[in-house]
Amino acid sequence: MATFTLPDLTGRTAIVTGANSGVGLATSRALAAAGARVVLAVRNTDKGEAAARTITGATEVRRLDLADLSSVRAFADGWTGPIDLLINNAGITAPELRRTVDGFELQFGTNHLGPFALTNLLLPQVTGRVVSLASQAERMGRLDLDDLNSERRPYKQSPAYNRSKLANMLFVAELQRRLDGAGSPVRAMAAHPGLVRTEIYAQAGAVSRFIARSLGQSPEQGALPVLYAAAADLPGDSFTGPSRFAHMIGDPELINRSATARDEQLAARLWSMSEKLTGVRFPLAVTTGQEP
Repeated sequence: MATFTLPDLTGRTAIVTGANSGVGLATSRALAAAGARVVLAVRNTDKGEAAARTITGATEVRRLDLADLSSVRAFADGWTGPIDLLINNAGITAPELRRTVDGFELQFGTNHLGPFALTNLLLPQVTGRVVSLASQAERMGRLDLDDLNSERRPYKQSPAYNRSKLANMLFVAELQRRLDGAGSPVRAMAAHPGLVRTEIYAQAGAVSRFIARSLGQSPEQGALPVLYAAAADLPGDSFTGPSRFAHMIGDPELINRSATARDEQLAARLWSMSEKLTGVRFPLAVTTGQEP
């Protein structure tokens, strides 16, 4: 397909997490160039301010640490006004077992629980779309709902990352189901940027770093599936990604997901456990008067 072009976004507000580098920065630049006011939600505000200076258009920098639920709540408490786009871009990988401030395994806490809490806390103000960066790594993900915090199994970097990406896909699917149940027009979308030369590979293995350097596309190209999910005429719970080489590079299109990512019961169970772990619940009233 042809490269997607953003429509005029003048008057729209977009929040992009992890926006100081890589795909997040490229996404922010594109949204601002299309006229949106872009809020860079970043852990390090100095880096965020430096990134904002490279963006042409209206920007604002606010602190957000997804590995600290108190930071997530502070960000949400400080927000006023409508949000047209919430881009859950930030993500990490960690070679060794580490924990968030709240004691969660770092990849699962940062890549899933932090965005889960942020989205639900901000959802009453979201008017357009929630786009969560996922990955085809979800196909290799296996969720043990009895050990989401990696307390029983030996920690390994890639399986932990894959679990967090599967959680992203299940989150998007269940969020859309709940939005539909609440009669909300908001759409939840997942986007796979493909193989991109970004800082996340600095913490990956030597083989992964070599492949990313040799074959990876630019952050600007990696941002295209994100922008496609954010503004193209697509149904809720869409999964977008690059069109070529097993959906690793190229222009954006709709792509498939694993059977596990389509498991509605697993998605509902993960959502319930995520609510318990974060203390954050789906905030919208359901039109049927029943819990979705």
